[in-house]
Amino acid sequence: MPSAYLRRMAKPKDNPNYKVIAENRRARYDYAISDDIECGIVLTGSEVKSLRRNTSQITESYAEVKDGELWLVNAYIAPYEQAMFGHEDRRRRKLLVNRREMARLWQETQRKGMTLVPLVLYFNHRGIAKVKIGIAKGKNAPDKRDTSAKRDWQRQKARLLKEHS
Repeated sequence: MPSAYLRRMAKPKDNPNYKVIAENRRARYDYAISDDIECGIVLTGSEVKSLRRNTSQITESYAEVKDGELWLVNAYIAPYEQAMFGHEDRRRRKLLVNRREMARLWQETQRKGMTLVPLVLYFNHRGIAKVKIGIAKGKNAPDKRDTSAKRDWQRQKARLLKEHS
């Protein structure tokens, strides 16, 4: 199960390199995330420069295991105008995981209804671009209503506690 730290991706206060670039907030509403994994991502120089400017989006993207490799599909990284050699904005990008994790991800996606959803794209404490991928199963409408009802109740409960204290 993902811990509260992994869900919130708290920024270390003393680390200037850590920076969230893009977050897929809708993923936790649309999918039941059973587990998540941190992956490296293969980028070109112009893509890294563009990411440093916070010009990316992962809401419509997904990950897939194909030919024994993990790929990030349909993630948008805006073109970098000053680059001599640019890049395609929605190209397939290879994700880096070890062989054991790759086998586990492949097994999980073979189960009915399971998919790989990117949750967060960020620079870690060393300044290296990483993607947090969630192993997810799609929610149906009643599940989504339950999620929003729980969230509303938590908000209301916090308000009541704040008023009475």
